[in-house]
Amino acid sequence: SARALRCGTAVGAGTGIALPLLDLTGAVGGAAPWGCLALLLGVACVAADRYFGVTSGWMRDVATAQAVQRRLQALQFDWAAESVREVLGPTEGTAGEAAERCLTVLRRFSEDVTELVRVETADWMGEFRSGGAPVGVQAVVFPGAGRAAETVGGNGRFTVPPHGGARPNMPRQRPPEPR
Repeated sequence: SARALRCGTAVGAGTGIALPLLDLTGAVGGAAPWGCLALLLGVACVAADRYFGVTSGWMRDVATAQAVQRRLQALQFDWAAESVREVLGPTEGTAGEAAERCLTVLRRFSEDVTELVRVETADWMGEFRSGGAPVGVQAVVFPGAGRAAETVGGNGRFTVPPHGGARPNMPRQRPPEPR
């Protein structure tokens, strides 16, 4: 449906521009009012796309799927590294420590994907509650557990964080110190 709205916008704009020009040249008489109607159709397609967030939702879906795919590739690489480490022999620790390293790899992957889903769900719920797609770009950072963080806007586009590309420093809450 995003493609249909984009095609409707293109057809409406193209027809809305072409019909008045044809009317000016005399090739088609009385086509100018139909050109205005075609432009109105194009604007209606853009408005529907913006309000319902069809294209932005599709872009967010693609960005999230790509982020999950990158996490899966990192899991496969980390798992292969642990498997090679086991094949070469227990040079680093006991079998229990090797199992703990494998569980840490799986836990990290699970936490990454859970965080991706949580952030995307929260973003979708916020968009749904507001009654339409967000007009401005709101940056969301997906943490990468030791890998570079990816910044994805509320509309699915990769964006630069505010303040010239530097992330603002937010104070962290520390646990109370023991007495």
